[in-house]
Amino acid sequence: MERRQRGVSAGLLLLLYQISQVGLQNIPSVTLGVLVLNIFLFLNPLRPLSEVCLSVNEAVHRKNWQRLLLAPFHHADDWHLYYNMISMLWKGIMLERKLKSIWFAYIIAVFSVLIGVVYMVLEVLLVIILDDPSYEMNCGVGFSGVLFALKVLNNHYNPGRVSSFFGLPISSKYACWVELVAIHFISPGTSFAGHLSGILVGLMYTMGPLKKIMRACAAGISFFTEPDRPRDYYSEYYGYYPDYQYRAPRNYFDYTGGLTEEEQLERAVLNSLNERDFGGRTHNYGQRPYGFWFPPENSEEDMRRRRLRRFDR
Repeated sequence: MERRQRGVSAGLLLLLYQISQVGLQNIPSVTLGVLVLNIFLFLNPLRPLSEVCLSVNEAVHRKNWQRLLLAPFHHADDWHLYYNMISMLWKGIMLERKLKSIWFAYIIAVFSVLIGVVYMVLEVLLVIILDDPSYEMNCGVGFSGVLFALKVLNNHYNPGRVSSFFGLPISSKYACWVELVAIHFISPGTSFAGHLSGILVGLMYTMGPLKKIMRACAAGISFFTEPDRPRDYYSEYYGYYPDYQYRAPRNYFDYTGGLTEEEQLERAVLNSLNERDFGGRTHNYGQRPYGFWFPPENSEEDMRRRRLRRFDR
C-alpha cells in the first residue's frame, strides 16, 4: 500500500466539511461506507493509478481482471474525489432510504463491476468502428460511472422532476444525457465511454432485465428484501409468504363508518350489549362485513330491558 505524499488537499477538506454539515447520523450506513472507502483509498491507494486504472489492454489482453474491482474506488486527484463523493452523498441518501441498505449495497457491488465490463465493450466497439487501436489503451479510474447509473435510478424512482442546467429547465428523464454531453465538452479529459457505460447499466436495471436477474440471484439469500415494494407493519410478517399480495390501506371511513369518536364509543357499547346474552350465549347475525359493524336496530324498550338485566346480574 502506498500512501499519497501530498500537501493539504483542498478538495478533500471541503468534502469532509460537507459531510460534517450533513451529519454522520443522517447518512445511511452503505452510503457512509462507500464514502469512507473512497476517502481511505485516496489517502492510502493500494497501487499507483497506472496499476489500477481499467483498460481493454490491461484487463483483457494482460488478464488483469482485478482492475474491475480496483478502478471504481481510486481517484486521480482530490477534486475528482470531491465531485464524485458529493454526488454519491446526495444520491446515496435518497436511494438507500428508498431501496433499503442491503439491496443498495447489492446494487453498488454489481454496478461497480458491470459498468467496467460495459466500458470495455464500448472501447472495443470504438476500435472496430473507427479502426483505431488506441482506444484499447484508454485507462479510466473513478466512481463516476456508478454515479451516472445511480442518477438513472434516482430519476426513475423520482419521476417528473425538473433540473436547471445553465438556467434551462431539463426534465429529469433527459438530465443524465444532457450532463453526459456537457461534462465531455466542459472537461474533455473525462471518460465519455465510462460515463455512458453508467447510463446504459442504469437503463438495464430500470428498463431491461438486470433487476430481474439480480432478484433471481438473490432469491436464495434470506436477508435480501424485495425492493420497490411498500413496507408496513403487516408486510414484515406476511412478506415471508409467497401468496401474500400487498394492498394499500383502506380508507379511514371503512374502519369508522364515518362516525365521530363519541359515536364510535356509543356504538361499541351497543355492540357489546347485543353480542352477549346473559346465559353465556352469543347472537349470530351472520358474517360481519369488514370495517365498523352496525348492529341490527332495537327498540328503546328492548334496550332498556337489556340494560336492566345486565345490572341485575
